[in-house]
Amino acid sequence: MNRDNIKTEIQKIIDKVPDSVLEEIYAILKDFADKDIDSIKLSHNLNKILKEDKGLLERLAK
Repeated sequence: MNRDNIKTEIQKIIDKVPDSVLEEIYAILKDFADKDIDSIKLSHNLNKILKEDKGLLERLAK
C-alpha cells in the first residue's frame, strides 16, 4: 500500500470511530509525529517483545 492509500484507509476507520475516542487517537498520532524514528522503532520493538513474552512474564511475576 502506498502512503495515499494508507491515509485514505485510516480516514475511513476514523470516520467509524465514536467521537469519544477521537481525542485519544489524536494524542497517539501526535505523539508519533513528535518522536524521532529511532524512538518509534524502540517503542514498537519493546511492545512486540512484551506481547510475545506475555505468558513468560506472567509466570515470572508469580
